[in-house]
Amino acid sequence: MIGRHSFNHYLARYPAIGVLCYVGLVLILASATWAAVADIFERRAAVAAATDMLDRLEGRKRSTGDAASPLGPVPSGSPFLEGPTVTVAGAAILQRVATAVRQFGGNVLSSQVELEGTQSKGGMISVTMSCELDQPQLQQLLYDLEAGMPFLFVDQLVVQSPQGVGSGGVTGTDGGRLRVLLGVSGQWQEAK
Repeated sequence: MIGRHSFNHYLARYPAIGVLCYVGLVLILASATWAAVADIFERRAAVAAATDMLDRLEGRKRSTGDAASPLGPVPSGSPFLEGPTVTVAGAAILQRVATAVRQFGGNVLSSQVELEGTQSKGGMISVTMSCELDQPQLQQLLYDLEAGMPFLFVDQLVVQSPQGVGSGGVTGTDGGRLRVLLGVSGQWQEAK
């Protein structure tokens, strides 16, 4: 009781000490609050970086550094044709090529899947497709087929210019479209 009375008496005699104690206590509490908030933001940034990396590893998001990579972006998916049977895998390659042709504004005229042959012994399935396509989209189609997943190989490419186009070059925009005969193959791995 005596210590408390002398402390109150001391503060009453020197009020500046009381103000300094109060300001010091407020500064200590403010710095503790600032440190806690900074820690929360740091953890939030770490979670966002980990989530971004997980998305890139799972293939849900393209890496921002892919353009600087010497090999370019890595496609996601299985490198093999999927399907429990060779027939289903043949339908998958046919659907993949037809979708790519339509994606670039082309029309599929005819298609044929080769499930049996000299290449099929090694698990290769081939599709031959006849389509019409504008010349600028042909290169994009070939790149899409060979750079995507599953790994597809262009075995045959026959391009026929539109009828009535002069020797000035094939543009595909002069009213005619290129007729393209495309042979594509892919590897099917039998499920074990």
